Amino acid sequence: MNFTTLPETAFIHPSGQNREAITALFSQVVEQILAQLTTAAQRPPLPQITEWPAIAIPTAPTDLSTLLQTVDQALKTGMNPAHPRYIGHMDPLPTTASIIGDWVVAALNNNMLSVEMSPLFSRLEPLLLREIAQLFGLGDRAGGLLVSGGSLANLQALAVARNVQLDCAQTGLIAQAKPPVFFVSEVAHTSIQKAAMLLGLGTDAAIAIPTNHNCQMEVGALRAAITTAHQRGQRPFALVATAGTTVTGNIDPLGELAAIARAENLWFHVDAAYGGALVFSEHYRDRLRGIEQADSVTFNPQKWLYVSKTCASVLFRDLSHLQRHFQVVAPYMNTEADWANLGEISVQGTRHADVLKLWLSLQHLGKRGYGELIAANYALTETFVAAVQARPFLALASQPEMNIVCFRGIPPGLSADQWDDWNRDLQGYLRHQAQAFISLPRYRGQSWLKVVLLNPYTTEDDVHQLFAAIDEFAQ
Repeated sequence: MNFTTLPETAFIHPSGQNREAITALFSQVVEQILAQLTTAAQRPPLPQITEWPAIAIPTAPTDLSTLLQTVDQALKTGMNPAHPRYIGHMDPLPTTASIIGDWVVAALNNNMLSVEMSPLFSRLEPLLLREIAQLFGLGDRAGGLLVSGGSLANLQALAVARNVQLDCAQTGLIAQAKPPVFFVSEVAHTSIQKAAMLLGLGTDAAIAIPTNHNCQMEVGALRAAITTAHQRGQRPFALVATAGTTVTGNIDPLGELAAIARAENLWFHVDAAYGGALVFSEHYRDRLRGIEQADSVTFNPQKWLYVSKTCASVLFRDLSHLQRHFQVVAPYMNTEADWANLGEISVQGTRHADVLKLWLSLQHLGKRGYGELIAANYALTETFVAAVQARPFLALASQPEMNIVCFRGIPPGLSADQWDDWNRDLQGYLRHQAQAFISLPRYRGQSWLKVVLLNPYTTEDDVHQLFAAIDEFAQ
């Protein structure tokens, strides 16, 4: 076909007829990307956006110079997690291998719906997820799926839990004699409530359990809530624990909760979206003791394994539950005797092939490399916590169990009802005066400051300079 309007570089010609032009274009984009990423420390963690690109869809193709200007603007105005003082959220700079993986997968544009549409990736994913499930100690029948974010992982886990426990995959909830409910920490991720809503249970079905002074689920309160649910004529079917709360990074008592789940015949799900990475650390993995008893686990390599977004997973102790209690067969897809069409057993049909960047990152860094990163994060966390504790006008929200520190100012010269404003002003001061971004979450009705010491290029000197700025503000 002879196209008169399309630019020469609109597609890569499968016979290589425009290879020279494509090579030139790719080379320019690679140079733009490297120019930004290798100078990330010289740009603010959160750049100011002063103007928007032209949004109107053009009638005719745009010339390459204008296109590359748009790319350059996107690179300069995007969030800058590579900055050593971007320490506000669980958003790391990506591994080099995951950038390569995303590039390769985008070029191939395979569909993870079925084996025939992604013959390598649809086989690689279950093999790799089975290996990861073994790291969590989930047993020989375990495996999992990659999904686009932890919210979808929690949704799929609770959907399977509902279907298995209530036997309602075909009939739905209308046949249930008692209203189904499950139990979750009061500080669990909001995706748990969303899942309850989307599954037809209603957000009230996610019964919030109080936490102790260290942001961990109160076991006694859980036992009382289970008793109350039965007295109200409800049908408890699941218990959701958290390994790495979003605001403070604390871990629920997994072993005790697992024992309660077994005794009460509850599906035991652990949201370890962040903290699950500790299974890669020989020194710190014991902090997850009890997770090996879970029926399902959410784990997001896009967080503490530094894999580019999106890359999240949901793991199951018995992967066959997906075929028996979740699968909806797509009649328009061929089937393989030994391999499942992943789109039939996932909450998503079409999916990005995230497995390649995960696999490349694991190969590139190895267990030892990830263990070293985690150990360095913990060492920096100790430095940070010591600095907070050395200042009487600062207080910790909880005793940190990971590389997340939640703290706030409690300046004695101000009344308690003024502390929220003080902390909010401090966050802005640090952003503008110290080129440091820390987040300002709400926790127990108050404004707190949170840091996530995730960047491998954040140093003790960065921490000392941050606290020097805090001292200046306090004075």
